Amino acid sequence: MPDLVPVRRALLSVSDKSDLIPFAKAIVRHGIEILSTGGTAKALREADVPVTDVADVTGFPEIMDGRVKTLHPRIHGALLARRDVPDHVEAMRTHEIIPIDLVCINLYPFERTIQKEGIADSEAIEQIDIGGPSMMRSAAKNNESVCVVTSPSQYDMVISELDSQGGATSMQLRRSLAAAAFSRTARYDAAISSWMSSRCSDGLPETIELAANREQVLRYGENPHQKASLYVDPNSQEAGIASAMQLAGKPLSFNNINDAVAAMEACRDLHLACDQPAAVVIKHTNPCGAAISEDPSEAFEAAHAGDPMAAYGGILAMTSPVDASLASTITGTARFLEVILAPGFTEEATAQLSSRWPNVRLLAISDIVQRPSGGVDVRSIGGGFLVQDRDRQLASPDRWQLATGDPVSDKQRINAVIAWTVAKHLMSNAIAIAGGGRLLGVGSGQVDRVTACRLAVEKSGEAIADAGDAVAASDAFFPFPDGPEVLLNAGVTCLVHPGGSKRDEDTFETCRSNEASCLITGVRTFRH
Repeated sequence: MPDLVPVRRALLSVSDKSDLIPFAKAIVRHGIEILSTGGTAKALREADVPVTDVADVTGFPEIMDGRVKTLHPRIHGALLARRDVPDHVEAMRTHEIIPIDLVCINLYPFERTIQKEGIADSEAIEQIDIGGPSMMRSAAKNNESVCVVTSPSQYDMVISELDSQGGATSMQLRRSLAAAAFSRTARYDAAISSWMSSRCSDGLPETIELAANREQVLRYGENPHQKASLYVDPNSQEAGIASAMQLAGKPLSFNNINDAVAAMEACRDLHLACDQPAAVVIKHTNPCGAAISEDPSEAFEAAHAGDPMAAYGGILAMTSPVDASLASTITGTARFLEVILAPGFTEEATAQLSSRWPNVRLLAISDIVQRPSGGVDVRSIGGGFLVQDRDRQLASPDRWQLATGDPVSDKQRINAVIAWTVAKHLMSNAIAIAGGGRLLGVGSGQVDRVTACRLAVEKSGEAIADAGDAVAASDAFFPFPDGPEVLLNAGVTCLVHPGGSKRDEDTFETCRSNEASCLITGVRTFRH
């Protein structure tokens, strides 16, 4: 086959009619005949673009409310026929099939439809396109002869090629667009498969289809010898780093993105659980500072005070917009932050932060506190994937059981929520100590729980005794009373843990001996 293939006949059938008319007029300018269907044909005629109905080509009308219109040999034969194979050419002549050299298709908006509230299954079903993907695949398979256009973003590129090549398309363009077409149908089918699986299973689906677009090639992964890229789920409506608006700073690295995700999720959970502005500082995906306050500046100062050494070069997430006053607080003293996330930044705040740290990445996530629902975690393993429900649990002190000791005070209750939320977001084994409305210290990623307790106490230092209302939370039960003894001897006044150990009574007795309270959550929050 020659590299350049003249375009004499094109089929246009699109749901998204953005820029359709200029594209069609540019095609007609090259003397190309246009075939079309339904609403697309109507829009073209209204714009005085000459068009032939597909029904006039097939000799068969659109039927079943448009479910059947292009599924016909005179359409798919025109797309699939190899022009260099005599038998194919003869078949076209025998059955009066005229080749189609360009197809412009975008699909029914199934993904957008299922994101709407209260959509009936029947309505979603009608947005499953059959003819569109079929034509895309036929044209893409025969890319030696046929050019397939699947997005308005490709229109300028195609017209530029037609203009420069005298109404023809090159093999390079056709192959590139064919690859894009197969990627599009793969994503479309994955969205349908996932939606249907969710309708016929009470648990995780039998099959999970993963489809995402590469948004950015990163400099490297966790380490310089690892390649990395950021991929975006085009159908996700969830607030997140992938959809954040970067206002300043260098491009995000793999580690920046990973840490920023951890910061946003921990900060969001804390805000939702306490219903107050929250600030969280993250280092290597672990919270090293966290606090709440009606005054965002106080929340930041308290969070940063949790572990100023660890916070150096860390990631800050806040649930309050950053104005000039808050920016002045953040840039004070000998601090350094790599990334700052917030619902928004004023121009003055952006200028202040960028002046203080020219490379700091500022990420605006307007719906940072939007509580997501559902979703799964997918982790790659050799030969497959591990899949689980996302952990959407929030601290719920009203449901926690007082196992021993006096009922907690309002201050202890707030500290318990902070400590539990932070422990949920730490690497296991995890202990978090909070007091005075902020995180005091953590012990995380340990192979035994008593060492995690010792680290949390060491990180907290004298702040435990100074707070007077310190609460320690554990992500799992205490198997022995040695960990609780370390915490209570340091001045912790209340323990929060899931319970469920055969030796829970030993922990309760240790609390009684130290005149401390113990709250049982019944919820384990391992994070590995």
